[in-house]
Amino acid sequence: MKLAYIGTYVPRQCGIGTFTNNLYNSMVNVKLKIGKSNEGFIVAMNDPDLSYDYPEEVKLTIRQEHQRDYLKAATFINLSGADLCILEHEFGIFGGQNGVYILPLLHRLEIPLIVTLHTIIQNPTYNEKAVLIEICKMAKKIVVMSHKAIEFLTSIYNVERSKIEYIEHGVPDIQFAQQQSKKIFNLENKNLILTFGFIGRNKGIETAIKALPKVVEKHPEVLYLIIGKTHPNVLRHSGEEYRNFLQHLVKNLKLEDHVLFLNEYTSQQELFKYLWASDIYVTPYLNEAQITSGTLSYAVGVGSAVVSTPYWHATELLADGRGLLFNFGDSEGLSTILMELLDQPEKLISLRKNAYEYGRKIIWPKIGKKYLKLVRKTLNENPVVFVKKETSIDPLILPPFSLSHILRLTDDTGIIQHAKFGIPNLKEGYCLDDNARALVMTVMAYKQKKDLKALDLIPVYLSFIHYMQNKDGTFKNLLSFNRNFLDKLGSEDSFGRTIWALGHLISCAPNDAYAQTGRMVFFDAAPNFEKLLSIRGIANTMVGMSCYLNGFPGDDTITEILRKLAFTLIRHFEENSSQKWRWFEQLLAYDNGMLPFALLKSAKILNDNKVKEVALDSMNFLSEITLKDGYFSGIGNEEWYKKDGKRSVFAQQPVETMAMVLMFREAYNLTKDNEYLNKLFTCFMWFLGENDLRMSLFDYETTGCCDGFESYGVNRNQGAESSLAYLISHLTVLQAFDSVEQKII
Repeated sequence: MKLAYIGTYVPRQCGIGTFTNNLYNSMVNVKLKIGKSNEGFIVAMNDPDLSYDYPEEVKLTIRQEHQRDYLKAATFINLSGADLCILEHEFGIFGGQNGVYILPLLHRLEIPLIVTLHTIIQNPTYNEKAVLIEICKMAKKIVVMSHKAIEFLTSIYNVERSKIEYIEHGVPDIQFAQQQSKKIFNLENKNLILTFGFIGRNKGIETAIKALPKVVEKHPEVLYLIIGKTHPNVLRHSGEEYRNFLQHLVKNLKLEDHVLFLNEYTSQQELFKYLWASDIYVTPYLNEAQITSGTLSYAVGVGSAVVSTPYWHATELLADGRGLLFNFGDSEGLSTILMELLDQPEKLISLRKNAYEYGRKIIWPKIGKKYLKLVRKTLNENPVVFVKKETSIDPLILPPFSLSHILRLTDDTGIIQHAKFGIPNLKEGYCLDDNARALVMTVMAYKQKKDLKALDLIPVYLSFIHYMQNKDGTFKNLLSFNRNFLDKLGSEDSFGRTIWALGHLISCAPNDAYAQTGRMVFFDAAPNFEKLLSIRGIANTMVGMSCYLNGFPGDDTITEILRKLAFTLIRHFEENSSQKWRWFEQLLAYDNGMLPFALLKSAKILNDNKVKEVALDSMNFLSEITLKDGYFSGIGNEEWYKKDGKRSVFAQQPVETMAMVLMFREAYNLTKDNEYLNKLFTCFMWFLGENDLRMSLFDYETTGCCDGFESYGVNRNQGAESSLAYLISHLTVLQAFDSVEQKII
């Protein structure tokens, strides 16, 4: 067999990396009865801004926060000839919110997947639970290392019991003599108590230190050795604050001669020398939420006399006389147990014997055989037939659809224009643009998802539009929070967006009352269609007219106005374009994708090759500029992009991305070319971090979308425009995926 492994890997200083290395060696390097070995390779996860001198079995690396690396890894594994993939999953080693970036990689695998879960959270956040559930859905088998983990998976994450396999945490088969090991470290005359692993406050080492004064008073030969560096995450946020606290505690308790800190990440060989030299091993963790502990498994594996707090894994592993337990934070209880063991050597020997006998059952060669047996079982039962996917659209990577932030921004008047972070900024009031976009989004949400919250919001935005309409059919744009008009006539852009919203509503209104109100406002505005001069106002109006004509194709008057507006755009294109500049103006400014989108949408209705030709020509020109690096880089509003000038990268805004998503969706509708759906999804991923800053604009906590990004970083305000642009794009992606699925069926 040829096996692919995904996880962190040595020499990265990480417990998962050590686990992956041991698992690989126990499965790939073992000789089979036929005299051959299994094959395998590693896809290693790199933490941010670091790289490592990996051994030869590492064939590919993934940079944690680079989504494209995950997709490249999926392709690499699929083309490698591997029979099965094994994923080592731990929160914190994969990119995106709660490690969501691993999902598109797993979704694209064309071979069976086995997942080893190193952490299973009892009270997960919504996103933690969603990510783990998706991983478990895609896995053929899920390996856990404690029975408590099985309980959590079935009761909290609703995983089928038949998918779960219990395989203990492996222990390296490294043997030393205790006295010889003590001699190496000059500890022949010491009773060595040991704790090792990354240092952090949750390890509860102060509990063990506070237990020592009574112990050393009776047994002055005791030395408590604490091996391990401060956890990288702790170091990043708190520095050595915890280690300094522990050292001050040692000094205050006058234990300088009895406590020693070894601030290093020791090699596995060196670590086992210390384990064999120890008399007692202590894990004084502060709470029960530890589903798997590699350090505890190692201690039991070498036959240490283990004393631990009753966290989940310890309760299981130390049962049947393999260790002793004391309560969380109970220094007195630990002190009593330590003195009892040092006073009664026969009890110490019995604990060590029981632990060692169990430890021989979980050495890596035996654990590796269990994994190999599981691999063969997985490959033999119900072989999966993988169907090549039509497009790169991956709905699994989308955050759950939510109207929470839109509800937060909306009152009985309409949607508030701006926000401070995720909180409505009432001082800025309302605008027509955003209420029009909100109407488009809620109509889409109800049509696609039958979302009753969206249905309740539709009349709010529709009534706002009606309230803002002037007697001549034009619209005001701005309204203060106390409902005072702030202008007499809005922009042509806001007019066009409103016609888009009304046309969309009329074409698929959820009830007749909404449809009739929409028609009334639409046709009151219609005398102004041919007066428009702004090309973006024209484009948005064309989109609304096209939506309307999809529902009422027999309206010749609106059809002819649409044709006139389409050729107005074409005239602008012909006047401004050249061989290398295929565009409607002498610059690329804002909402650029709306111009080709409007022509693409009207081309199907008008059945006009010229309209289609200009639509595709301008779309391809825009695509070459904004997608040339494999991800979407929108035209920034800082300086825009003048012909023969330099394009502006910063001040990119979500509405620009939305326009691209809509444009490519319409290009697919017109041509049925799947490549446009791939580009659609590439543009959508801009929201989730595939952009120039490599930062997500979607806020998983508020479910809003940030207003864009500048050279200094993301603008964290989450106004209506940006959040609606995200939601319209989200719904368009789902719509596109559904159309492909229906095509396959």
